[in-house]
Amino acid sequence: MAKKTTSKNSVKIRRMTSVAVMSAVAMVLQFIEVSIPIMPSFIKLDFSDIPELVITFAYGPLAGALVCLLKNIIHLPLSGSAFIGELSNFLLGCCFVIPAGLIYKKHKTKKTAFIASALGALIMGICSIPINYFLIYPLYIKVLGLPYEAIIGMYQVLLPAADNLLKALLIFNLPFTVVKGLIDAAVTFLIYKRLSPILKKS
Repeated sequence: MAKKTTSKNSVKIRRMTSVAVMSAVAMVLQFIEVSIPIMPSFIKLDFSDIPELVITFAYGPLAGALVCLLKNIIHLPLSGSAFIGELSNFLLGCCFVIPAGLIYKKHKTKKTAFIASALGALIMGICSIPINYFLIYPLYIKVLGLPYEAIIGMYQVLLPAADNLLKALLIFNLPFTVVKGLIDAAVTFLIYKRLSPILKKS
């Protein structure tokens, strides 16, 4: 009985340590941003969702969401967005990893992982519309005082027809977010097999 208790405690400690390490890695990856020429300059590609997806596949969706939360809490003191960027990152990250984790949890195969990741990316893209439209962009306007016209203007530089926020989000943010999720999923597939034995070692 004592050995079983010790083993369970060891697994818990390993999981807690893995979540903490992956949260730190994810926070660092938030600083590695890539500008995309076909997107407004304030929208950048980063890879901080990869550690979340890795932990999700290893330990489940709640663990992945926890990494998402912790990385943004760690990032808060270094934030230049009045915490709005971190809120957006957390919400969209959860929209990605929780559905993917729930699907993968039911049938743990490579095929299911692929389908789960793709659906997670699609759900994240769809959710980015209401999250940005009703919460994130209004906060940028009210808290940081960014003029609505200036935000729309940055989209219109690329496409004059994007003359309102909803249209801009549908044309730019939705496909960008989906593609970002698919890229994160592809990288996760490349590295997960090597990391899995370490994460799941009892």
